[in-house]
Amino acid sequence: MAPSRYRIGWRRRETADTVTVGLDPVDEALAVFEPGQFAMLYAFGVGEVPISVSASRGGTQLVHTIRDVGAVSHALCAAPEGEVLGVRGPFGTTWSAAGVDVSDLVLVAGGVGLAPLRPVVHQVLGDRHRFGRVSLLLGARSPDLLLYTDELVEWSKFVDVQVTVDHATASWSGNVGVVTELLPRARFDPAATLALVCGPEVMMRFAARALLAAGVAPGRIRVSLERNMKCAYGHCGHCQLAHEFVCKDGAVFPYDRVRPLLEVKEL
Repeated sequence: MAPSRYRIGWRRRETADTVTVGLDPVDEALAVFEPGQFAMLYAFGVGEVPISVSASRGGTQLVHTIRDVGAVSHALCAAPEGEVLGVRGPFGTTWSAAGVDVSDLVLVAGGVGLAPLRPVVHQVLGDRHRFGRVSLLLGARSPDLLLYTDELVEWSKFVDVQVTVDHATASWSGNVGVVTELLPRARFDPAATLALVCGPEVMMRFAARALLAAGVAPGRIRVSLERNMKCAYGHCGHCQLAHEFVCKDGAVFPYDRVRPLLEVKEL
């Protein structure tokens, strides 16, 4: 439960309400975070919130992309370089494909949901020959809310990157519509595909249905759920989803495991 101290080594404004920070250990570094896992970030005197790791550099620096949506995240987004934060972790499950033969990858992200999937893209680019066709399908409400725009250009040299927005601006010449409309354009073998989905819950439900309709088996789909995590190790029950504790049983789940729960309104 006790946080380790990490100092903000650098910060970068992504959008009007989103910041990416690089955190360096002041105390002994925490254990290595795997793609899909999250940390509890603590703004001293304010509180703590769960934030997925969006990159890990040099084995010790943690990178988090934080959206300003509440008192704690506001304090984290406003914290300057050099400020010390508390960090607990690593917590949760990963995007692991254990037990599934994988050739092709389909990553479906909505808004800030790209941040938890970013480490997967980094892994793919670092070992590109291990995978066949890789598609990143990204949706945002508007062009000014897209994350990592410079990286998207670089990624597109090695994987299929397709982007859509709900509302276009005068300067936008790309796709307009919901992210599921991009799926028919992605090339993949459903029987050899692992699909990773992260974003608002309603978007994940529709994306999972579209993937099922395209022939991807439920056990080959992973979704990352978001609940009100407080303790992060299954003690307080704030994040309980029926019999599942999102903090320790997730946050990444095989879709076939949580599909019945996601179909229950307001659960």
